[in-house]
Amino acid sequence: MAELSGLKLEQRHGKSRVRVARVWRDRDGKHHFAEWSVNISLISDCLPAYVSGENSDIVATDTMKNTVYAKAKECSEQLSAEDFAIVLAKHFTSFYQQVTAAIVNIVEKPWERIGIKGQQHEHGFKLGSERHTTEVMVDKSGTLRLTSGVEGLSILKTTKSGFEGFIRDQYTMLPETRERMMATEVTASWRYSFESLSSLPLKPLYFTERYMDVKEVLLNTFFGPSKEGVYSPSVQATLYEMAKAVLGRFPDISFIQLKMPNLHFLPVNLPSKDKPVIVKFADDVFLPTDEPHGTIQATLGRLRSKM
Repeated sequence: MAELSGLKLEQRHGKSRVRVARVWRDRDGKHHFAEWSVNISLISDCLPAYVSGENSDIVATDTMKNTVYAKAKECSEQLSAEDFAIVLAKHFTSFYQQVTAAIVNIVEKPWERIGIKGQQHEHGFKLGSERHTTEVMVDKSGTLRLTSGVEGLSILKTTKSGFEGFIRDQYTMLPETRERMMATEVTASWRYSFESLSSLPLKPLYFTERYMDVKEVLLNTFFGPSKEGVYSPSVQATLYEMAKAVLGRFPDISFIQLKMPNLHFLPVNLPSKDKPVIVKFADDVFLPTDEPHGTIQATLGRLRSKM
């Protein structure tokens, strides 16, 4: 932050939505593929550009875009979105004297390897649904802030959900129930405990594996065992159990934030003047609707974590 004649200036600049795709080819002929949308934000000492129009300390945003493609080319081995974000952030903070910190955000498009007659295809992929996200912040000293996440994870169960005992007043029309549909679109983000570049794990694709494992824990907690499932008394209760399960399983995660909108499936009853019952609801026919919807979110962290 700079002080200017009684004013304060906070500034950063960057490049958004730089789309890059990368193919890696194994010697045995198997291909690996990733498509990323990259957002870069640099915090730098370029005050003259703002106060006097002098641009000699500015890293051009077009240069940032080109750097994404150059670094993708240099990454000859398959790597995670997190590791690519770290590569970029390290470059900007080490290569440019003016840059004091770099923030790199990546959203990975969900391409999944396709199976043909029970066998994985060597070079065929189909587009999935939920998206892997990450945000990395690195400063000149090597201090690190690393967050991963998932967005667009749509999940639903047709039973084992209820909602009762809530506040009732003159505006309350919602009936209490122990039997309802439960659907949501999960957005989750979790902060790792690694605080410096030197503390990062060396295992290749560590963060890709951790992303898959966290997602599995979230899903297992939401649904419960495959036969009997698990009862949910509210979205809030299920959200808390999901967050707690992640922290209990992964000691290198400091905190997790979950956003879980309550997407409604309304019972359908159809009467008419001539026929009192055209459709009588029996937990079978629903009207799907996502407007308006309930919004539930919470962050759960360890006592000493910085949320």
